[in-house]
Amino acid sequence: MEEYAYILDYLPNGQTFRNKDPICYAVGSSEFKLFELMPKPNVQISLDDKVYIGKDLHLRKEIDHVKRRVDYGELTSAAAKELVFVVRGIVEENQERFIKFYNEAGPLTIKKHLLEELPGLGKKTVTEIINARKVSLFKDFEDLRTRVPLLKDPVKSIADRIVLEISAKERRHYLFITR
Repeated sequence: MEEYAYILDYLPNGQTFRNKDPICYAVGSSEFKLFELMPKPNVQISLDDKVYIGKDLHLRKEIDHVKRRVDYGELTSAAAKELVFVVRGIVEENQERFIKFYNEAGPLTIKKHLLEELPGLGKKTVTEIINARKVSLFKDFEDLRTRVPLLKDPVKSIADRIVLEISAKERRHYLFITR
């Protein structure tokens, strides 16, 4: 269950075609679920704010309640654009979790490696990653960048894959989110 979410869009006057109540669109910080949130009255909310949405009502300073989960297609265009930047920030903030993926990802089939599911990674880059991690596991993204020069931006590869998984309803493989 998501405890925290990042604000993607804040509509203080609501969506005029639905109602006039203030509303926020947000993405969960661990499972990347999308939410429509109802803010508390008279609170200041900005894009990229990290807000508590867990069960402990005493910790909810900005958000009154989670109205519902939403699909990517229900986001405002501003929220959809902001998602890319927020997801990248989440990946950078949770470096240990995502470096673990680079360190532990294995074969998907006889002909395809799980790392090839990341946008921008081909067989040559995947082979370099595998060979480098045989020598020693990657400590962080900087270590990965240094030891695998073909991989220009490991954070972007992960973030792009997460956004792809969020935005596409039917994927064959989900690496970072659950449906």
